Amino acid sequence: MEVLQNDLRSLNQASRLTSAVKDVDLIIAELTAAREQVAATLDTHTASLTMTKLQNPLKERFEAVNKDLANVSKAQKKLGKSLDKALPPKPLPTEHDAMEDRTALINRAIAMHLLREGEFEVASTFITETQDNPSLDLSPHSPIPIPTDTGDADQSMSDIDDEMSHSMSTTGTTRHPDLLPLQSQELQEKFTDMYRILQDLRSHNLMPAIEWARQNSEALEARGSNFEFELSKLQYVWLFKGPATNNLPDDARNGRSGALSYARANFGRFQARHLREIQQLASAMVYAPNLADSPYAAVFASDTAFSDVAASFTREFCSLLGLSAESPLYVAATAGALALPRLLKYTSAARAKGTAWTTADELAFETPLPQRMVYHSIFVCPVSKEQTTEANPPMMIPCGHVLAKETLTKLCKGTRFKCPYCPSDGNIKDARQIIL
Repeated sequence: MEVLQNDLRSLNQASRLTSAVKDVDLIIAELTAAREQVAATLDTHTASLTMTKLQNPLKERFEAVNKDLANVSKAQKKLGKSLDKALPPKPLPTEHDAMEDRTALINRAIAMHLLREGEFEVASTFITETQDNPSLDLSPHSPIPIPTDTGDADQSMSDIDDEMSHSMSTTGTTRHPDLLPLQSQELQEKFTDMYRILQDLRSHNLMPAIEWARQNSEALEARGSNFEFELSKLQYVWLFKGPATNNLPDDARNGRSGALSYARANFGRFQARHLREIQQLASAMVYAPNLADSPYAAVFASDTAFSDVAASFTREFCSLLGLSAESPLYVAATAGALALPRLLKYTSAARAKGTAWTTADELAFETPLPQRMVYHSIFVCPVSKEQTTEANPPMMIPCGHVLAKETLTKLCKGTRFKCPYCPSDGNIKDARQIIL
């Protein structure tokens, strides 16, 4: 650092741009004087002599300017080399594996993804191999941080297992699947059921899904879900279209008669919430010969119905297990793939400019993601243009506008402030923190 300070002092003592500016001013002055002298006389010989006398002084002045600029450039390059030597550039955070100490969590996400996809043999092999390697352990007794209501994010899985076992013995409830040992037969059976039902839905067999919805009707209704009725409605539509479309046996349980019998047996319990839709389904019987041109054509369109209901089933099934509808590993990998091109471009530009990215816990830029991948609201202060954080939360002022807390503090004169977006003013004690 002492060498750097010496070089800085040398730069202050070296030639500066002021010398070059003075030389340029002298050149301008000499050219101006020559122009006035030529303009004052009509003698061509005198004008030619004036221009000849001007050549050598101008040449000397231009050489002085170039010398001044060369000295300044030399001093700046010397200081730049000293800065690079004293303050070497640090590697960008992108070159550091932020998940290096989270191996257990990564392995758990991989195993859960394989189970969700029905790859049970692959999941079993993966779990066995991670257990054989202590550094890759994802067993329930490995210390995997899991947030709890008390904020203890470092509680081990073994402690959680003990608590869950005690809770089950006293309340009779089932364990949260994410807290079950990954090699648990119970967890594998749950995902086996989900995968089997999904396969049936893809082959246009709704009955296993309907049976599952009936068994879990109370839990679904408690969540405000209409999934059981949507399944029954699709079954009615599928039967209504008859053997030519659904490839089911041509008997009394298929076709319009089969659909009507199914509705009489199953729709009664849905009348309180879905009477209007049931009436539409029943009224469609009148238009059966020309259903495509009827007012109910959209109700009976089933081009994407089975893929839609399969997605709904996955969402409802995982929700009852306390899991997200999509695999966290899939979401993380997809979001990373979307962010990677921008990240590579930013990294290349940062290296070229010799700048450093100083934040290791967040990206230095915003990556636009699909709406389905945005799980938390993000508020950017309209004044400071900075994203709010826990330390700098969004604050609503009396007029209804929202600013970051730090921005509001800077606007205050004493305890009062004026809103930057309307004529209103207020007291800082009246501002309220909001949760997005």
